[in-house]
Amino acid sequence: MPGTRKNTGEVLLSIARAAISDALGRSRGRVPENSPWLQEKGASFVTLTQHRELRGCIGTLQAHRSLLLDVKSNAHAAAFRDRRFSPLTEAELDATDIEISLLSAMQPLPFSDEHDALAQLQPGIDGVVFEFGRCRSTFLPQVWEQLPDATLFMAHLKHKAGLRPDFWDEQVKLSRYTVSKWKEVDIGRFQA
Repeated sequence: MPGTRKNTGEVLLSIARAAISDALGRSRGRVPENSPWLQEKGASFVTLTQHRELRGCIGTLQAHRSLLLDVKSNAHAAAFRDRRFSPLTEAELDATDIEISLLSAMQPLPFSDEHDALAQLQPGIDGVVFEFGRCRSTFLPQVWEQLPDATLFMAHLKHKAGLRPDFWDEQVKLSRYTVSKWKEVDIGRFQA
Protein backbone atom coordinates (compact mmCIF):
# COMPACT_ATOMS: atom_id res chain seq x y z
CA MET A 1 0.00 0.00 0.00
CA PRO A 2 1.43 3.40 -0.92
CA GLY A 3 0.19 4.88 2.36
CA THR A 4 3.71 4.99 3.74
CA ARG A 5 4.94 7.49 1.15
CA LYS A 6 5.51 10.93 2.59
CA ASN A 7 3.32 12.89 0.19
CA THR A 8 0.74 10.21 -0.67
CA GLY A 9 -2.17 12.19 0.76
CA GLU A 10 -1.20 15.42 -0.96
CA VAL A 11 -0.89 13.68 -4.32
CA LEU A 12 -4.18 11.77 -4.00
CA LEU A 13 -6.09 14.83 -2.80
CA SER A 14 -4.69 16.89 -5.69
CA ILE A 15 -5.73 14.21 -8.17
CA ALA A 16 -9.26 14.06 -6.73
CA ARG A 17 -9.69 17.85 -6.73
CA ALA A 18 -8.33 18.11 -10.28
CA ALA A 19 -10.79 15.45 -11.51
CA ILE A 20 -13.72 17.37 -10.03
CA SER A 21 -12.42 20.78 -11.14
CA ASP A 22 -11.83 19.58 -14.70
CA ALA A 23 -15.36 18.19 -14.90
CA LEU A 24 -16.69 21.59 -13.83
CA GLY A 25 -14.59 23.38 -16.45
CA ARG A 26 -12.21 24.86 -13.92
CA SER A 27 -8.90 23.39 -14.98
CA ARG A 28 -6.22 23.29 -12.31
CA GLY A 29 -3.31 22.43 -14.56
CA ARG A 30 -1.64 19.05 -14.60
CA VAL A 31 -1.17 17.07 -11.43
CA PRO A 32 1.85 14.72 -11.56
CA GLU A 33 0.42 11.29 -12.35
CA ASN A 34 3.52 9.37 -13.41
CA SER A 35 4.61 7.90 -10.07
CA PRO A 36 4.79 4.10 -10.33
CA TRP A 37 2.74 3.61 -7.14
CA LEU A 38 -0.23 5.36 -8.78
CA GLN A 39 -0.29 2.58 -11.38
CA GLU A 40 -0.56 -0.15 -8.72
CA LYS A 41 -4.04 -1.53 -8.09
CA GLY A 42 -5.81 0.23 -5.25
CA ALA A 43 -9.23 0.68 -3.67
CA SER A 44 -10.29 4.09 -2.42
CA PHE A 45 -13.23 6.10 -1.17
CA VAL A 46 -13.61 9.80 -1.88
CA THR A 47 -15.72 11.72 0.61
CA LEU A 48 -16.89 15.28 0.01
CA THR A 49 -18.07 17.53 2.82
CA GLN A 50 -19.35 21.07 3.09
CA HIS A 51 -19.28 22.73 6.51
CA ARG A 52 -18.55 19.29 8.03
CA GLU A 53 -21.72 17.82 6.50
CA LEU A 54 -21.59 14.96 3.99
CA ARG A 55 -21.96 16.12 0.36
CA GLY A 56 -21.01 12.89 -1.43
CA CYS A 57 -19.15 9.65 -0.87
CA ILE A 58 -18.34 6.96 -3.42
CA GLY A 59 -15.72 4.28 -3.33
CA THR A 60 -14.37 0.93 -4.30
CA LEU A 61 -14.12 -2.00 -1.88
CA GLN A 62 -11.85 -4.22 -3.97
CA ALA A 63 -8.73 -3.11 -5.82
CA HIS A 64 -9.43 -3.84 -9.50
CA ARG A 65 -7.84 -0.89 -11.34
CA SER A 66 -4.93 1.49 -10.90
CA LEU A 67 -5.08 3.72 -7.83
CA LEU A 68 -4.86 6.74 -10.14
CA LEU A 69 -7.97 5.71 -12.09
CA ASP A 70 -9.77 4.61 -8.91
CA VAL A 71 -9.30 7.99 -7.19
CA LYS A 72 -10.25 9.96 -10.31
CA SER A 73 -13.36 7.84 -10.94
CA ASN A 74 -14.49 7.91 -7.32
CA ALA A 75 -13.92 11.67 -7.02
CA HIS A 76 -16.03 12.26 -10.12
CA ALA A 77 -18.73 9.88 -8.90
CA ALA A 78 -18.82 11.41 -5.38
CA ALA A 79 -19.27 14.87 -6.90
CA PHE A 80 -21.77 14.05 -9.62
CA ARG A 81 -23.34 10.60 -9.15
CA ASP A 82 -24.04 10.06 -5.45
CA ARG A 83 -27.81 9.47 -5.58
CA ARG A 84 -28.31 11.07 -2.17
CA PHE A 85 -27.28 14.49 -3.51
CA SER A 86 -27.72 16.67 -6.56
CA PRO A 87 -24.60 16.98 -8.73
CA LEU A 88 -21.98 19.34 -7.35
CA THR A 89 -21.99 22.77 -8.98
CA GLU A 90 -19.08 25.02 -9.83
CA ALA A 91 -20.36 27.52 -7.24
CA GLU A 92 -20.03 24.87 -4.49
CA LEU A 93 -16.50 23.80 -5.34
CA ASP A 94 -14.62 26.24 -3.11
CA ALA A 95 -16.77 25.28 -0.10
CA THR A 96 -16.20 21.56 -0.65
CA ASP A 97 -13.54 19.65 1.27
CA ILE A 98 -12.18 16.33 0.06
CA GLU A 99 -11.11 13.29 2.05
CA ILE A 100 -9.41 10.24 0.55
CA SER A 101 -9.52 6.83 2.22
CA LEU A 102 -7.16 4.19 0.87
CA LEU A 103 -8.46 0.73 1.79
CA SER A 104 -6.50 -2.28 2.91
CA ALA A 105 -7.38 -5.72 1.59
CA MET A 106 -10.73 -7.06 2.79
CA GLN A 107 -10.58 -9.65 5.59
CA PRO A 108 -13.51 -12.02 6.26
CA LEU A 109 -14.73 -11.81 9.86
CA PRO A 110 -15.54 -15.29 11.23
CA PHE A 111 -18.15 -15.28 14.02
CA SER A 112 -20.62 -17.62 15.72
CA ASP A 113 -23.48 -15.11 16.13
CA GLU A 114 -24.17 -11.37 16.15
CA HIS A 115 -22.92 -10.97 19.72
CA ASP A 116 -19.62 -12.60 18.78
CA ALA A 117 -19.31 -10.40 15.67
CA LEU A 118 -19.97 -7.23 17.67
CA ALA A 119 -17.39 -8.23 20.28
CA GLN A 120 -14.71 -8.55 17.57
CA LEU A 121 -15.26 -5.17 15.94
CA GLN A 122 -12.63 -2.52 16.67
CA PRO A 123 -14.33 0.91 16.91
CA GLY A 124 -12.44 3.59 15.04
CA ILE A 125 -10.24 1.03 13.27
CA ASP A 126 -12.48 -1.35 11.33
CA GLY A 127 -14.38 -0.50 8.22
CA VAL A 128 -17.14 -3.10 7.90
CA VAL A 129 -18.94 -4.70 4.97
CA PHE A 130 -22.31 -6.32 5.78
CA GLU A 131 -23.74 -8.85 3.32
CA PHE A 132 -26.94 -10.88 3.27
CA GLY A 133 -28.11 -12.20 -0.09
CA ARG A 134 -28.34 -9.18 -2.37
CA CYS A 135 -28.28 -6.75 0.54
CA ARG A 136 -24.89 -5.15 1.02
CA SER A 137 -23.54 -2.07 2.78
CA THR A 138 -20.35 -0.68 4.21
CA PHE A 139 -19.21 1.95 6.65
CA LEU A 140 -15.71 3.39 6.62
CA PRO A 141 -13.89 3.43 9.97
CA GLN A 142 -14.63 7.17 10.17
CA VAL A 143 -18.32 6.37 10.77
CA TRP A 144 -17.40 5.19 14.28
CA GLU A 145 -17.03 8.91 15.13
CA GLN A 146 -20.83 9.29 14.77
CA LEU A 147 -21.74 5.75 15.89
CA PRO A 148 -19.20 4.74 18.58
CA ASP A 149 -21.30 1.86 19.97
CA ALA A 150 -20.85 -1.44 18.06
CA THR A 151 -24.54 -2.39 18.39
CA LEU A 152 -25.68 0.98 17.05
CA PHE A 153 -23.02 0.87 14.31
CA MET A 154 -24.26 -2.55 13.17
CA ALA A 155 -27.94 -1.49 13.33
CA HIS A 156 -27.23 1.46 11.02
CA LEU A 157 -25.17 -0.74 8.72
CA LYS A 158 -28.10 -3.17 8.40
CA HIS A 159 -30.50 -0.28 7.78
CA LYS A 160 -28.19 1.04 5.05
CA ALA A 161 -28.36 -2.42 3.44
CA GLY A 162 -32.16 -2.14 3.38
CA LEU A 163 -32.81 -4.41 6.36
CA ARG A 164 -34.39 -3.88 9.77
CA PRO A 165 -31.90 -2.64 12.38
CA ASP A 166 -32.64 -5.75 14.51
CA PHE A 167 -32.26 -8.19 11.57
CA TRP A 168 -29.92 -11.16 11.93
CA ASP A 169 -29.57 -14.45 10.07
CA GLU A 170 -26.96 -17.21 10.09
CA GLN A 171 -26.27 -16.42 6.40
CA VAL A 172 -24.97 -12.91 7.22
CA LYS A 173 -21.39 -12.36 6.09
CA LEU A 174 -19.11 -9.69 7.50
CA SER A 175 -15.74 -8.46 6.30
CA ARG A 176 -13.49 -5.77 7.64
CA TYR A 177 -10.76 -3.50 6.38
CA THR A 178 -8.69 -0.56 7.57
CA VAL A 179 -7.91 2.72 5.85
CA SER A 180 -5.17 5.26 5.51
CA LYS A 181 -6.93 8.61 5.17
CA TRP A 182 -6.12 12.18 4.34
CA LYS A 183 -8.25 15.33 4.51
CA GLU A 184 -7.61 18.60 2.78
CA VAL A 185 -8.45 20.43 6.00
CA ASP A 186 -5.61 18.57 7.77
CA ILE A 187 -2.99 18.84 5.03
CA GLY A 188 -3.91 22.27 3.74
CA ARG A 189 -6.51 23.38 1.24
CA PHE A 190 -5.79 22.74 -2.41
CA GLN A 191 -7.38 25.66 -4.20
CA ALA A 192 -9.30 24.93 -7.35
